Amino acid sequence: MSAWLLPDHIADVLPAEAQHIEALRRQLLDTACSYGYELVIPPLIEHLESLLTGTGQALDLQTFKLVDQISGRLLGVRADTTPQVARMDAHLLGKQGVARLCYCGPVLHTQPERPHATREPMQFGAEIYGHAGREADLEALSLALDCLRAAHVGPSLLVDLGDARIVRALLAGVMVDPQVLTQVHAALAAKDASALAQLTKAFPATSRQALAVLVRLYGGPEVLAEAEQSLAHIPGVKDALADLAWLAARLPDARLCFDLADSRGWGYYTGVRFAMYAEGAGDAVLRGGRYDGVGAVFGHQLDRVRPAVGFSLDVRSLARVAKRPARRPAIRAPWSDATDLHAAVAALRQQGEVVVSMLPGHGNAEANECDCDRELVLAAGQWVVQALP
Repeated sequence: MSAWLLPDHIADVLPAEAQHIEALRRQLLDTACSYGYELVIPPLIEHLESLLTGTGQALDLQTFKLVDQISGRLLGVRADTTPQVARMDAHLLGKQGVARLCYCGPVLHTQPERPHATREPMQFGAEIYGHAGREADLEALSLALDCLRAAHVGPSLLVDLGDARIVRALLAGVMVDPQVLTQVHAALAAKDASALAQLTKAFPATSRQALAVLVRLYGGPEVLAEAEQSLAHIPGVKDALADLAWLAARLPDARLCFDLADSRGWGYYTGVRFAMYAEGAGDAVLRGGRYDGVGAVFGHQLDRVRPAVGFSLDVRSLARVAKRPARRPAIRAPWSDATDLHAAVAALRQQGEVVVSMLPGHGNAEANECDCDRELVLAAGQWVVQALP
C-alpha cells in the first residue's frame, strides 16, 4: 500500500474547494455574530467521560478513542460539538440570562453518516441557552435560514418542521422494550405503516390507532389541521401543534412542509425539530431543534438545567450545493528589489487586490495558473496596472 494513501472517507481539500469552504465558514459565522452569537472554540479532544456524558450510544460508537500519554486516561476525539458547548454553558459561562453561542470546527466520525460522506465534517452550529419559549425556536429557525441564504443556497430551499412532543405524547404510558421502541421510531420515520402495525399490535388501542394516523401526517399546512382533528384530544399534542402553527405564521417567505411522524433524534430532541433541504443535496443540509436540559449532566445546580435550542450543519457538505463565487482575478508583478515596486505592490494589496510576484525563472505559465488578468508594469517611471492581452 502506498504511504500517501489516505484512510477511507478521509480526503484532502485542494485550493479551489478549500477557498470555497473558508468563504462559507466566514459567511456563516458573520451571520451568527450579526444576531449576537458569541464564538466559542471547544477542544478537539477531551477526557472520554466528559465528552460522552449524557450522550447516547450512537455518539459513543461514532467517537474515536485513544489513551492520553500524560495521564493514562482515555480521551475521545469529538464527534459532535453540542455536548461541549452545553458543558461550557453549564460550567464556565455562568450566565443567568440568555446565552447565544456559535462554533465552527472539524469533528471526526468512526463511520460515515451516509454513503459517500466524509468522516471529517466541518461542523458549524449556533445554540441558544436559557429561554424556554417558542421565541427562541423562531430565532434559531430564522438564523438557520439566513445562514443558508448568506451561503447562496436556494432558491428551492425547503424547511421541514415537526415536534418530538407529539410522538412522545402518543407513546406516553406505553410499556415497551427499548429495542422495539427504536424500531417504532424507525418505522415512523420511514412511513412504513405495515411495519408499524406489526410492532404496535400489543399497544393500547388509543396509542396504536393514533400512531397509525400519525404515519400519514406529512405534507403542507393542511397536515396541522388534520392533526388537530385527529390527535388534539391526546394530552400534549395540542400545544405542540399550536407552536408549529405559530412558527409557520412567522416564516412567510419560507417553503414549509410538516412531518409529524419524523422522530429522528427522538432520544435527544424535546420539542420543535427542523431540517432544511436544498436541491442537489442527497440529505438535509441542516438539522436542529429544541433539546432542553442538554447541559443538566454537567452541573449539580438546578438553575443550570437550562432550556436550549439550536442547529448544526457540515460546511463541507454545504459547499457542494452552495453557489461557488467566481475566483477573483490576480495581478501579475515582476520580481525585483526595487523599493518603488515593493511600495506599489503593497498599496495594491492594501486595496484588496491579489498580487502575485513572478519569481525568477518562472514565466507566463505560473501567471495563468494564478488566474492573472492584469499585470503591473513600469510606464513613464510609474508602476501602473494594465490588462493582460
